[in-house]
Amino acid sequence: MLDPQAQQLLQLMVERGVPAFNAQTPVEARQAYLMRKGFTQPEPPEVSHCHDHLVDLNGTRIKVREFRPMGVSATQTLPALVYYHGGGWVIGDIDTHDVLCRQLCLASGCAVFSVDYRLAPEHVFPAAYDDALAAFHWVIDHAKGLHVDPSRVAVGGDSAGGNLAAAVCLGARGGSQVPAFQLLIYPATLMYPDTQSYHDNGEGYALTAEVMHWFMGHYLPQRDMSQDWRASPLLAQSHANLPPALVLTAGFDPLRDEGRLYANALSLAGGSAEYICFERQIHGFITMGRVMREAHTAVALCADALKRYLYKEHP
Repeated sequence: MLDPQAQQLLQLMVERGVPAFNAQTPVEARQAYLMRKGFTQPEPPEVSHCHDHLVDLNGTRIKVREFRPMGVSATQTLPALVYYHGGGWVIGDIDTHDVLCRQLCLASGCAVFSVDYRLAPEHVFPAAYDDALAAFHWVIDHAKGLHVDPSRVAVGGDSAGGNLAAAVCLGARGGSQVPAFQLLIYPATLMYPDTQSYHDNGEGYALTAEVMHWFMGHYLPQRDMSQDWRASPLLAQSHANLPPALVLTAGFDPLRDEGRLYANALSLAGGSAEYICFERQIHGFITMGRVMREAHTAVALCADALKRYLYKEHP
């Protein structure tokens, strides 16, 4: 059964004639996505430190926003989460996910670094992946000056950001710098999927199959790129020797099954993967704490996992 608050939101979107992202240009869709923030997201909670770094990565400058929790000194060494926002590799930025990053920072006690990676169609695959991986390495390389413990740096993201976080773990595997944990919130792990949830939830629940195809079409200039593990982490030849994971999905989300399949792949390869499905929820709910009570539950679960793995409280 669909959560009543989710049902109310979907009905309101219909009544107000909110256009689908694929009915707009990417620039228009980005503005519309940002404007939704004021309606669905809580007020931004106060953190002790918020600073935007301009970082040279892959021959271009991108912004990385740093958050530090309350009650810690500016020089205290903390574990960290490198976070990649959602938005189908086309929309979204560090402003659309500012509130969520603040919430995760405060609830987990970790420093959070939110990455403003390059977007399609101006920058097609693998630009977002390249930026995501480079940003993770940047945090590790500058850990001392950032007052971060380089052995306790996690990656995470929602939707397209979950895709990037999973791909970063695959790309960093076997190297000298690997994430300590991966937080995957309704991740897109398979391009152009043919899953049951894609058919069951592909229409009527805000994120549609058509919108996902619009996103993927902008991100992947050639459809056969979908077979690349950097685009479809589920298709990697092996999922062994990857960081422990929390995979969180929503029951009325087209991406539900590929999140579950990815958690299964990690477990079958001998890894640690906790899978939680919010059965009554829709895609994107974790950022909708102003109108969705379960968003706060999801944030708390994510923060608890970060504390368990980055503060070494897990068994």
